[in-house]
Amino acid sequence: MRIRRPRKPVAHLEVTAFINVIVVLVPFLLSTAVFSRLSVIELSLPAKNSGVEQLKVDDLKLEVVIRPDALDVGDRIGGLIQHIPNNAQGYDLASLATLIQQVKAKFPDTRTATVLAQPNTSYDVLVHVMDSVREGVPAGADPHAKGSAVELFPDISIGDAPISVAKK
Repeated sequence: MRIRRPRKPVAHLEVTAFINVIVVLVPFLLSTAVFSRLSVIELSLPAKNSGVEQLKVDDLKLEVVIRPDALDVGDRIGGLIQHIPNNAQGYDLASLATLIQQVKAKFPDTRTATVLAQPNTSYDVLVHVMDSVREGVPAGADPHAKGSAVELFPDISIGDAPISVAKK
């Protein structure tokens, strides 16, 4: 006698819903990947062994230190260039931009600067200071016109501000 086995239907994969999801996701992911690149600021963090470096006397090592009450602009070799106290609205970014343009006029070949911030410095303040150091609008130019900004110190490194010694 023969044994009859019931035939099971062959299972088919239903991939239509998966393909629909992929068709929607791929263009969305590609479009957002292109736009996210526009908001990136290129930074170079200092290397671990860069503490001992050969410094030239004629070379400018520009540093902008963000303090709670002021901005200190200085040269790592020559010391403090100018202390810019806060105004009623907060940090005096207009004075900072003017000073950075004057420094750039004296050192036109220098492209690097360092922005040092204390741990409690807000991200918004850090970005505004970096923007003032990276590029500026020349005196007499329309700040809203396209192409009016000039490059100052585009290669910016960031780091922790040194602890200021309290005066007694």
